[in-house]
Amino acid sequence: MAFRVCLGVTLLLFVWSTAKCDDIPEGVLDMECCDRFLMIAVNLSFTGNEPRFNAVDGTGVYPITKQYAAVCGYSISVLPLQGHVELQASYFSCHTGNKDDKVFTFNFNLIATHEGKLVTYALNKACSPVLPWSPREVTCETNYMEVSVRREVTCPSETKEANWQAAPQTTYASNASDWQVTLHGDGEKLMPINPSKAHKQGYVIHLTDGRLVFRTPYGQPDSLSTEVNGVPVEVVRATLFSRQRWIILIVDLVAACSMDEGSYDDRGYMVWETPEVMHPLGSGLHMTQVNIGLNGELEEQRVAVERGYIVEKHNTTLQTSIPYNAPGGYRKSFVSGNLYEFYVFDLYLEQISVDEDKVETRLRFHRTLATPLLPRPVFTANRTVLEERTFTIYLGDVPEDVELAAVNLNGQEHTVPFTNESSRAITNVVYPNNTHGYTLKVPFDDPDVIQQYSREDAVLYYRLDINYTLTVLPENELYYHLASIEALFTDVYPPSLDAACSESGISFKLDHRPFGYLWELRVGSDPLTSELAAQHGYIMSNDSRSLLLNVPLFTHGYKYKDVTLKGFSGTFEVIVWDREASEFQSSAFTTCLFSAPELIMCSADGMMTVVADLSLAIPRGGIPARTNLIDKNCGPREADDTRALFSFPINSCGSLVKLGKENVTYQNEIFYGKNKVVSGHAERTTIQCTYPLASLYRLFSVYKFESDTAGIGSIIHTKQPAAALQSPTIKSTAAPAATALPVSFRPAVHLPEPYVKVSRFQVEQWNEDDGNGRILAK
Repeated sequence: MAFRVCLGVTLLLFVWSTAKCDDIPEGVLDMECCDRFLMIAVNLSFTGNEPRFNAVDGTGVYPITKQYAAVCGYSISVLPLQGHVELQASYFSCHTGNKDDKVFTFNFNLIATHEGKLVTYALNKACSPVLPWSPREVTCETNYMEVSVRREVTCPSETKEANWQAAPQTTYASNASDWQVTLHGDGEKLMPINPSKAHKQGYVIHLTDGRLVFRTPYGQPDSLSTEVNGVPVEVVRATLFSRQRWIILIVDLVAACSMDEGSYDDRGYMVWETPEVMHPLGSGLHMTQVNIGLNGELEEQRVAVERGYIVEKHNTTLQTSIPYNAPGGYRKSFVSGNLYEFYVFDLYLEQISVDEDKVETRLRFHRTLATPLLPRPVFTANRTVLEERTFTIYLGDVPEDVELAAVNLNGQEHTVPFTNESSRAITNVVYPNNTHGYTLKVPFDDPDVIQQYSREDAVLYYRLDINYTLTVLPENELYYHLASIEALFTDVYPPSLDAACSESGISFKLDHRPFGYLWELRVGSDPLTSELAAQHGYIMSNDSRSLLLNVPLFTHGYKYKDVTLKGFSGTFEVIVWDREASEFQSSAFTTCLFSAPELIMCSADGMMTVVADLSLAIPRGGIPARTNLIDKNCGPREADDTRALFSFPINSCGSLVKLGKENVTYQNEIFYGKNKVVSGHAERTTIQCTYPLASLYRLFSVYKFESDTAGIGSIIHTKQPAAALQSPTIKSTAAPAATALPVSFRPAVHLPEPYVKVSRFQVEQWNEDDGNGRILAK
């Protein structure tokens, strides 16, 4: 805690024997000898909010109450904003030891509640004035006025009133009890009273070895409140006189103080005014010097100018201006809907004047000035660099007594500081002007960041709505500051794939772009991943620059049409899926023309399409056009000299069903005439399609065949093992891209699809088979 820095001697602190505590911790107490008073400041965190002081002298202990303080030359201020309680004691206060007006001894008891107990601490200090006493000094304290004059009386000049001309030049050494005082209330001279009676009325008359002191609180019945040049002034005039034998000594005292509370102007200055002359008795004074400072310390003229203090004389009014942020002032943040601040100044002003006889008068003012509530907005600055892909927001001009407690990011509350696991970061930056700021960093891919893509404009937005929670210390009042930050990227388009046909399939290439992660590549409804590629036999490579996908013919995802003996078209589609909207964005599909000596296709809708080479399986001179399936009415749809093309529903044309534990196989045979097709050592040509049971819908319960996936086909020749046909050598030529339709071929002879019924007993029996299954004829 920063206490006032005053003129004085080195701190002297010791504990009286009456104290109930041996010591006060360092930093809790500060005692300073100032120019004309002692200042004691005690930390409230040590004493509690209601500390008390007692003045102690040889006659006893005297509690310093509010009324007693104003009468006896004390002022006590509890300053919660500064965090301490402050006692100021005049060198001429009631219970202060005085040695030749050069050494003043103070003894106080501090009574405070510490750690739940009432404890008394003895505070003692001896002070000596640095500057010599002027013939006349007036102090305008916050709660009283005090006048002290030199006891040596000099005859005034001839321009003074006649009654002063009769006063001899002398040093009068009478006691206070010998004096009488007359108060001039509102222009009337009241009856003289002795000092003890005056003390009961709140006035103090005190004689030292070299000074005569008169002190009065503000607002006494005999004081006069008036205005001088528009400035409120309080005046108390007292005439002191003493008469012994043939000598009469008369002292006319005037205590007059400006009661201006100060004002705040549009230049940013706290302005305080006082009349140059506040009472007609001072009309002969001529001001020679004005000194200004804060916190009981007068500054040199050069320092005052550097700090921006301005002292100007307007006609007969002295105007003092202090910048609102001048060093030495105390500022405090305050929340009242918005964030405000106010400044408090402990003004110390000294006005030096001389009269026609060159007799000096020093007038000192202690005034506490406070600005009104001044708006103190904090601000945010967007310092985001798009290439860094991170929001960088600066919260600046935060007062030193305001701290950041939490941030709300798009509705998600986060305390500060962030956890170590978070990718977010916030740093505090401190500046020498008693402010600080915070830098917040949030990556674009943070889950709290809102991401929006506009298809129409091809623009990608990142938005971060921030609600800063600031707390004002020490009251912990909360203030909220809102900010909304956007990062904008233009020309953001969905991925575009290049496709090419080859003899064995279709290949795709995707060059990676900065925002490709917004979209996902799919084959059907499945995301295209390395696992999916391995499962279906795709050949895929993916690096930081591009993705290459080679899709072999007859792998999962192809759609075929226009199958003839000369060739067929195969279409493969890669879907571009919008991750954020979770919907179809676009697709890249390519249709290529392929040719193969043999092929078999088992479609998901239950069509078996076969091109079989029968050159070695029919009698010499036979032609493939005369072949048929088990059902002799099912002949080829197309035939040439060596091959035949069949296309028929798998559960028609006499197909046999083989049911295993995990698969179901539909099998048929090619006959030549009434006999099975034989040639050489071949006994028959078998064609079959196998489907996984898990992919079939309502097996055997309805006419329509339904499957999740296409089946696996086989053409079994007698000289080949009964295994799935490997991909043949295929020649292809690119065909114009067209929308692919499911493969659906009709047989040469169309017959109604048969209804195949399997009893529960048969299914259970087959499930218990050795895995070879059972063959069920139509």
